[in-house]
This record gives sequence, C-alpha cells and structure tokens, in this order.
Amino acid sequence: MNNSILRVLMLATIFLWSCAHKKEETGHKVQTASPIDYVDPYVGTAPATVGNAADHGHGSENNAQVVPSVTLPFGMTNWTPQTRRTERKCVAPYYYTDTKIQGFRASHWLSGSCTQDYGSVTFMPLSGKLVCDPEKRATPYSHEDETVRPDYYSIILPELALKTEMSATKRSGILRFEFAQAGKGHVVITPNSDEGQAFVEYDAKAGEVRGYNPAHRIYQGNGQYAGFKGYFVARISKTPESHGMYAGDSLLSGEKSIRDRKNIGAYLSFGVEAGETVTLKVGTSFTSIEEARKNLDAEIPNWDFDLVTEQNRKVWNELLGRVKVKGEEAEKKKFYTALYHSFQQPRVFSDVSGSYISFGADSTVRKAEGFDYYADFSMWDTYRTLHPMLNIIAPDYNVDMMKSLVLKAEQGGWLPIFPCWNNYTSAMVGDHVISVLGDAYIKGLDFDIEKAYTYMRKNAFETPAEYQDYVNGMGRRGLKAYIDAGYLPVDEPVKEAFHKGEQASRTLEYAYDDFVLAQVAKKLGKTDDFKKLIERSESYSKIYDPATGYVRGRYISGEWHKDFVADKRMPYITEGTPRQYTWYVPHSPEGLMRLMGGKENFNAKLDSLFGQNQYWHGNEPGHQTAFLYNYSGKPERTQTEVKRIRDKEYGLGPGGLSGNDDAGQMSAWYAMAAMGIYPVAPGTTEYAVTSPAFDEVSVSVPGGKAFTIKSEGASKGQYLIEKANLENEKLNKLFIQHDDIVSGKTLSIKLKPIQEKALATPEKGKSTK
Repeated sequence: MNNSILRVLMLATIFLWSCAHKKEETGHKVQTASPIDYVDPYVGTAPATVGNAADHGHGSENNAQVVPSVTLPFGMTNWTPQTRRTERKCVAPYYYTDTKIQGFRASHWLSGSCTQDYGSVTFMPLSGKLVCDPEKRATPYSHEDETVRPDYYSIILPELALKTEMSATKRSGILRFEFAQAGKGHVVITPNSDEGQAFVEYDAKAGEVRGYNPAHRIYQGNGQYAGFKGYFVARISKTPESHGMYAGDSLLSGEKSIRDRKNIGAYLSFGVEAGETVTLKVGTSFTSIEEARKNLDAEIPNWDFDLVTEQNRKVWNELLGRVKVKGEEAEKKKFYTALYHSFQQPRVFSDVSGSYISFGADSTVRKAEGFDYYADFSMWDTYRTLHPMLNIIAPDYNVDMMKSLVLKAEQGGWLPIFPCWNNYTSAMVGDHVISVLGDAYIKGLDFDIEKAYTYMRKNAFETPAEYQDYVNGMGRRGLKAYIDAGYLPVDEPVKEAFHKGEQASRTLEYAYDDFVLAQVAKKLGKTDDFKKLIERSESYSKIYDPATGYVRGRYISGEWHKDFVADKRMPYITEGTPRQYTWYVPHSPEGLMRLMGGKENFNAKLDSLFGQNQYWHGNEPGHQTAFLYNYSGKPERTQTEVKRIRDKEYGLGPGGLSGNDDAGQMSAWYAMAAMGIYPVAPGTTEYAVTSPAFDEVSVSVPGGKAFTIKSEGASKGQYLIEKANLENEKLNKLFIQHDDIVSGKTLSIKLKPIQEKALATPEKGKSTK
C-alpha cells in the first residue's frame, strides 16, 4: 500500500475520531444552567468589535488582553492555551485570532493588562516526530474544536491526532491527553524564560520533571530579578521510555537537566495505543520546588481529572451564585462573564503551607497564618469598582487581600502604590492603595486598621529619605511639590515613574485619595490629620481653568501650561484628554459644579462629552462619569448613558470588551452597572442608583441575608426610572447606603414604558465651556 493511500486512511480515521469527540462535547452540557454555564471565556480574547475603542485608544489599548483561563477564583496559576511564546510586556499568552497552538501554559499573566507574564511554564503533547521549539511545534487548530469554560478547556488537534483537556485547582493543574493513533507520544516542558535563566531537570526515580523560571520586574527596576521564581513539579501517569533535554533545535537525549540557556526544556517520550489517554498533573509555587510539590500533593492527590473539574465547577458556582439574576439570557452571559473576569486577580501568592516570599525583592520566606496572601494588585484600575464590589459580594476574599497589603507595607516599609510581581512599581498615577484599604475599613472589613493607617499616613505625608528608595517605587510621586503648592505643578517633571509628568491627573487623584484618608482619620478620631487631609482634598479646584472650563496643567507661578486642546492628549493628563479627565472629582461632584457655575452648566458640559463622542469607556478615569447626573438633578441622563454603555461597550464573543480589562475593572463596572448600583466615590458608604439590566437581582450578604433589587420590565428594554422605594420608603434621590445592602433590604424600582425616542443622543454642545 503506497504512502498516499495510508495518508488518506489516517486522515479519515482522525476525522471520524474528531466528529465523535465533538458529539461528546455537545452531550457534556448540562440541561439546567448554573452560573458557570453563562460564562464565555472567549470574550475579550480578540480586538474590540464593540464601543468606541478605535476613536480613543492607542495600540494595545483597543484589545481587552484577556485569555481563556481555566482557574479558580483568584488562583495562583491560570491555565491557558498558548499561541505566543514570550513573556514580554503587552503580549498575552493567547489571542483568538492566532491560528496555531504552541502548548498549554501555567500562566501568571495579569488578566486584561499591558504588563507581562512571569514565572510561566508550558506543556505540549506531541505524536510522531519530536519537535521542541515552541514556534516549530505549533500546530493548526479550529475554534470549532475548542471547549472553553472556567473549569475546563479542551481542544482537538487534528494534525497531531490528539485531544488535550485541562482543569485546575488553586495552585495546581491537571492535563489529559488522548492519542488517536498508536505510535510514539511525547510531552515537551518549556519554562518560558526570555532571559535564558530557567532550569529543568528530570528525576526518573521520583517520576518528576521539575524546575523554575525566574520572575523579572518591569516599570521601576525594569529587567531586575524580582526576588522569586515560578517553580513547578510535574508528574505523568505513564512511565517514559526515553527522556532528554533540549536547547533550541538540539535534542540532548538522555540528559537529566539543563539551565541558563535560551529556549530550553525537557521532553518525555513513550509508546501509545490508539485511544490511549495520558494524564499530567503539575504543582506550582513562587516559594520553592518543595512547596510546589506540597501544593500538588495537597490539591491533586490522585489522577482523577473529572473530580478536579467537578470540584472546580463547585467553587465557581458558589462564588458566581452569590448574585442571582432574572432576565434575558444574553444579559446573563455578559453578567456572569464579567464576574468571571473580575475574579482573576489579585492572585494567591502563598502556598498550601502558608509560605510565601517576602515583598519587595527580599527572598525571605514568610508564612501567612490562617489566610491567603495575595499579589498582583492592578491598583490604578481595580480600586474604582472591583474591590468595592468584592466588599459586597466577596468580603471573605477581600479581607485577605487587605491583610496582604498591610503585610507588604510592613515588609517593604511603604504601602505599595501598584504592587505587582511582589514588588513596588509606581506604574500609574495616584495613591489608590489608600482608597482600597479605606473603602474596606469604612465598609466594615476586619483587619488591623491602626497598623494600616500608620502606613497610609506615611504615604500621604512623607517622602523616602533615600532617593534610591523613591526611584524604586516607594512613596507618592512629587508629594513635596504637591503639598507645597496645593497641587502638583508642571514644574515638577516626575521623572522617577513609568508615567512621567501627568501632573494634572496626579493632582486630581491625590485629592481623591486624601479625601478617603480623611474619612479614615475621622472615623479613627485623628482630628488634626482629618483637617489637613480634607483641605488637601480640594486641590482639584486649583487646576481648574475657568477660561477653558477644564482642568489644565499649571506652573508653580500660577500660570497655565501653554498647550491646551480639550479633546487631545496633553502631557499633564494620563491616558486621556482634559475634557475626559475634568470629571475625575468623584468625592465632590458638588464642588465641581460650583467651579462650572452651577448644575445647568455642569449638565451642559456633561451632555457635550457624551454628545460629541468624547466619553471613552475603554479606559478607567471616566468610569464614574455617567453617574454624575445623579448629583446634578438629571438622573434620567445617568440611566440613559449607563444603558448605552452597557449595550454598546460590552458584547458577546471574542471582541466583546472595548479596551484593556485591566485585572477585571472593565468587567466589574459592567457587573455593578447591570445590578443597578455604582460606587462613585469608594471610601464613602454611598452608591448611585440606576436602572438595572435585570428584572430582579439578589445578592447574598453575610448572615444569610440577601439584598434584592426588583425592576420589572428591565428585560424588555425599559430603563427610565419612574420611582424607587427602599423597603416601603420612597427614594427622593437615587442613592442608597452600604448598610442598606448588608442588612438585606429590598430596592423596588418602577420603570417607565419604552418611549419612541429612547436612548436619544443629547444635543451637541460647545467643546470648551
């Protein structure tokens, strides 16, 4: 029989096998949908097809930058198919538009970001010829052959005649490979060290492949060793017939270890029967190989892939199910997908034993007693909605995160402003660790607030004595100039940061942070601090230019920066324009109204922002803006714009997010807005009310109670509020308090019938005043 006939027979066999597996996948779906069944991990894995990202975003800002992670909520390691091999900045491991799979990665990618993966390792099953280089072993795949869920991933790879499945625990993962044809099978293990500093070894006696991939910093200390590694221990259910290491295209047969070279890894080879399955399980850790082994032994003690998947599913359903909604199926998919994305980071950094590496490039091993220690806080983003939402839905998770932040301050000497890679970064503007801690305390979470306040106050009043500490990311940028002038003047260049300059944005955000710290000081009885901080919280007024009607860069002399265009990016504004950033006074909408000459002018300028398509939802500084009409006597405009944003900026499918998801902040905005409440100023107990996306929302709160929002007609598209009652009392203004939520009250909203001119765009106003 000639080779061409053999190939035809082989392809026919693979085709029938693939079709059979597709039927199995279809049959696997449950009949009664639970919260996890509404999650679509594809959402955000491709460039945005919704919203106005292309009008305002630059480059990767137009991509949500999420991957279809198989993980547990806030898990240490996320498991994803890999289509890109690198850990370089702004390159996610997986893109929906890529056409080949290189392997399956144990990833620490900051979901939805333009940062970097770190400490990752990739596993690739192969049949037939052994090819180790990730780009050369990459194989075509079809999304029709993929199944993606939070608890489970599978893919059929026809050219390899292979099926791969993945599931995960908090710190470990399990993969199952099915070989369609008899012959030679392999598993290639690749630690993804771009720097060429990885280590891998095979221990036949222990039946383990183990190793590490060192983590490196970006932003402050760019390129420096981060003080820890991503460790792994992998075990395979089938004894290899042969093994080796590789470096590039060179196969080092029989070698047991390799280190400190680029593009290295290990391989295991074995014979397989047609239809045979081989299982791989992997423990991970940031502490040591031994701790990775302990994590694996504790979390996946046997080889039961289906049990791991079932347990994972239960955890997701418990957390997602803390919010129950009644309404349209499409909205449920958007909502539970948003929650899934919101529950990716911060990530657990401590081991089953409680061990973790000390914060700030200090390799001391410490122990978290009785709680999980967390890392990777995308603080400039998540303080706005994600952490306030956790204070409602998941305070049991968020309290451990607050304890972790306090420990970071103890270990490093300063509260970190944007703590990622277990290090200081000062990656963005503001000092929003104060907001996150303050909001949690104001809303009743139990952690050491006196100790926290010591470091919160230090951030607000002191600058590091050693300049190198400041360069390394400790302390607020430009604090002395901010305090001396009452705003951050453009004379202060702010060079010791990834985002240089941007003084007007820093002033606005410091003013808000000072306000939150003032609320904490007041509650703790620290009157002198309260007085100083509440005065500083009005510094936003000093950079408002009445001649243009917008915030503007200002010199210490009082003169305005000569460059000003309301709708263009300016050097004193962070990732946006003066028109967009002017609305960032979340703690004092009334004060901003006074600067603008009253409610009428305020509303006209706000109308022009939306009417001229200058509102940019794909970046965070404007996330509170649509809710400001609640303060200016036009709540129906909030209801209109929030619904428009929900409908236009969020969708289903791979392009369904209109910008970087930024560790879940974009998704958390949708979740809160869809519930009908929003924390405009975290650090206060107030929530703005708008029309929900659902007829009913029920949120489980501690004590076995539930906060309920009823708004019949929402699922039919009704969105304008006629009246609202909290319990049996009419809400004269559309705001509720945190105590209303945690005490389990019911908010009843009556919606007006749909009108012909629903979602009408406001008349376009002038662009400057």
